Amino acid sequence: METLVYTIQINTSPERVWDVLWGEITYRQWTTAFTEGSFYQGTLEEGSTVKFLDPKNNGMYSRVEKNIPHKEMKFLHLGEIYDGVEAPQNWGEATESYILEEKDDGTELKAEIQTPAEFKEFFEDKFPKALGIVKNLSENQL
Repeated sequence: METLVYTIQINTSPERVWDVLWGEITYRQWTTAFTEGSFYQGTLEEGSTVKFLDPKNNGMYSRVEKNIPHKEMKFLHLGEIYDGVEAPQNWGEATESYILEEKDDGTELKAEIQTPAEFKEFFEDKFPKALGIVKNLSENQL
C-alpha cells in the first residue's frame, strides 16, 4: 500500500468547501479530473455503501467509515463495478479521506489515500487537478 497526501489552501470556510466536495452538482464538476461524467449513488451516512460511477455504470463501491460534517469524510474501498455489477476486491485498507481544517485565511483541504501501488501514477496525475477544481469552485461559485 502507498500513502498519498495532497493538500491545498482554499480561501473560504470549511462549510463552503464541504458543500463543493459533496454537493451533487459540484461533485460532478470536480471529479471530471478523474473521469468525465462521474457521480455517486447512495448516502454519505457513516456505515452506508456508496457507489462512485461513470456514465457507463463502471466505477467502484465503498463504505463510509467516517462523516464528520465540515471536518472529515473517509471511505473504505471495497470493490469495482463493471456494467453495474459489483466485483469485490481484496485491497485491504484502501481508504480515501478528505480532511478540512479551518485556518486564519480559509480552509486547508487534505486528501489522504491508501492505495495499491498500481494506482499511484493515476492519483499523482489526477488528484492535484481535482483539488484545483475544488478550490476554484469553492472560491468563485455563488
